[in-house]
Amino acid sequence: MQPRGTDSRDTGDVMDTGDVADPGESVQRAVAGRIDPHAYVDAVLVVAGTIPAARVLTYGDVAELLGCGGPRQVGRALSRSTREVPWWRVLRAGGHPPRGFALQALPHYEDEGTALSVPPGARADEYRVDLREARWWPSDDEQLGLAELGASLRRVP
Repeated sequence: MQPRGTDSRDTGDVMDTGDVADPGESVQRAVAGRIDPHAYVDAVLVVAGTIPAARVLTYGDVAELLGCGGPRQVGRALSRSTREVPWWRVLRAGGHPPRGFALQALPHYEDEGTALSVPPGARADEYRVDLREARWWPSDDEQLGLAELGASLRRVP
């Protein structure tokens, strides 16, 4: 796997249908060289579910771990999911919570003890997660499993 910060992933092959996978639906395989959006949502949710409390990944980190898609596809997958996942643990690159959800995410960060950066005199929604302190990266074994999940999205059955 490429080290964090390098960008060797395929960024344009996730189809957008506007729907999300049913919670019990198994991961579907790629068809005609494109990744099924339902399977991609499932994979993104698996990654989000592996992030420990008080730790975070960026949208780009999730895409890198899967080896496909990009930050926008990851954000879209999370925004369209109806499943309960720790969505607040997946952030924009600058450490900002998902757009429009800063106030909803803040109690989660406080409860978990996530490292935050709050400028003096800032409003309640003007904070960032301190990525130097809170960013998580999976172990080699976890990376391998997530990379295999991402590769399974690109295999034709």
